[in-house]
Amino acid sequence: MQSLVEFIRNFTPLSDAAVDELVLHLKKNTYKKNDFLVREGQISRQLHFVEKGSFRGFYLIDHKEVTHWFGFENDFISSFKSFVTQVPCTESIQALEESITYSIGKETLDKLYQKYPELERLGRMACEQYYLKLEDRYVNSQFKTSSERYKELMDRRGETFSQISLGYIASFLGISQETLSRIRAKRI
Repeated sequence: MQSLVEFIRNFTPLSDAAVDELVLHLKKNTYKKNDFLVREGQISRQLHFVEKGSFRGFYLIDHKEVTHWFGFENDFISSFKSFVTQVPCTESIQALEESITYSIGKETLDKLYQKYPELERLGRMACEQYYLKLEDRYVNSQFKTSSERYKELMDRRGETFSQISLGYIASFLGISQETLSRIRAKRI
């Protein structure tokens, strides 16, 4: 939990009272590899902070899993549309390894926003980070080649992605595993 408190304090200034009450309402969660944080059709009722481990968000399209994002240490994760609207999610979120998160429910978070307006700033900043990742993903998929997308992914988080299934990475990049293998061979 200490890493979360440090991360939050580096992210935005908060009063000790706001941090203390936020910490009071956080729940520690542990996940084994392949456990689901939420499945398609469920309502995402929790916002999670990843303390340790990694996750992927994916859609099921024509009986095929399509990975559209990864979450790592110090990321806030959730099925955000479902979390915000409280309608069933269209994606599933799965642990890629043994992982630890701290979570807070939407109702509790909304009450804390009312009590501590500086927490709303934290929420806004987390949403901004999520939006920036989505925009990067969109721009990359529209304007960069698969080789460029792979290079950027490895340049940013190569050590992290070395532990992730090539099938998930290929799906994220929108290419086949064979194409990914050819791209990787050219980089060596």
